[in-house]
Amino acid sequence: MSQKITDIKRIFLFGFSRWKHDYIKPFLAEYSDAKICFINSIFASEYDLACRKGLKKYADIEIFIWGRKEFAEVQEFARANNIKITRVEDGFIRSVALGSDLTQPYSQVFDDIGIYFDATCPSKLENILNYHDFDKWLLQQADTLITKLINSKLSKYNKDAHRELNLPSNMRKILVPGQVENDASIKFGGRGMTNLELLKKVRQAKPDEYIIYKPHPDVLSGNRLGNVPEEQSLQYCDEIITDIGMASVLSVVDEVHTITSLTGFEGLLYGKDVYTYGMPFYAGWGLTNDALVESRRQRKLSLAEVVAAAYIIYPSYIHPNTLKPCSVIELINEFIKLQQSPAPKYNTKLRAAYAGVMLYLQRVLKNK
Repeated sequence: MSQKITDIKRIFLFGFSRWKHDYIKPFLAEYSDAKICFINSIFASEYDLACRKGLKKYADIEIFIWGRKEFAEVQEFARANNIKITRVEDGFIRSVALGSDLTQPYSQVFDDIGIYFDATCPSKLENILNYHDFDKWLLQQADTLITKLINSKLSKYNKDAHRELNLPSNMRKILVPGQVENDASIKFGGRGMTNLELLKKVRQAKPDEYIIYKPHPDVLSGNRLGNVPEEQSLQYCDEIITDIGMASVLSVVDEVHTITSLTGFEGLLYGKDVYTYGMPFYAGWGLTNDALVESRRQRKLSLAEVVAAAYIIYPSYIHPNTLKPCSVIELINEFIKLQQSPAPKYNTKLRAAYAGVMLYLQRVLKNK
């Protein structure tokens, strides 16, 4: 986001969990003159609460919504009054721990068209990929970034340590990364496919290859839904791996098969053959083998062009020490240092306990 101070007097943020309130503020520096109104309603509707906080009173306002959450009354009011709505999500290089452990994100995306994981409609990222003129300097920056990501072994969360894997040398090795099954990216980009369904499809397509299943770290931590029992997984894969950095896996496999996981894109960075069964943001540009087709995506792009769009142009980054805007390269350099100095254990335990309560509530609501 630009750091020019806007004339907006009040901004309303919907769907931001209470733990995100302080974390999002450094990304809103251009709204330093505006009053920030977080709308977290328990009993009244979000629209009614926002109205009580001045939604209808002020002319110069903007609305921010977390992810793909829907607030029908609010969105209808915004459309009727020509009020800008921006959707917010974690960027692709987020932190040195899990988001579901309630850790500070250092990258966010702000999208006033859609949101990158919703393939049912355009997004700011999709428009960049479709229409941006990638100049020589930007592509050089992207190439530098690719090299930096591979050499530093950084990924989205950077939680697990790196180690060598002992895998068979006489078979093609296929990575199947698990995902959070109730995640919006599965609903809006993966047509609701489950991890078990993905494993079955991959085994059917690759009956004689060595299939490795890596459950999603948020699911392993107990914070999110999507666990596949080991006895079921092993019917369709040869090995289940956990507690290992993604870079260690990507460096030794030949293919990545995924629904919409960012791991598929990271596989491209490592020069792997990538197969998509949903429609992630990096599919449809000629780089991946896609089960689905999206007619909006007709441009053929290089890997450097997609990296430039997804890592340089689209997200906003803040420096872990100052919480001020920084470049993606600066953030990577700091993450390398932070990996060597993990967060205090008591903070991690408190965040994990809170996240566990949230998971329990998710399960209760799902079963109602």
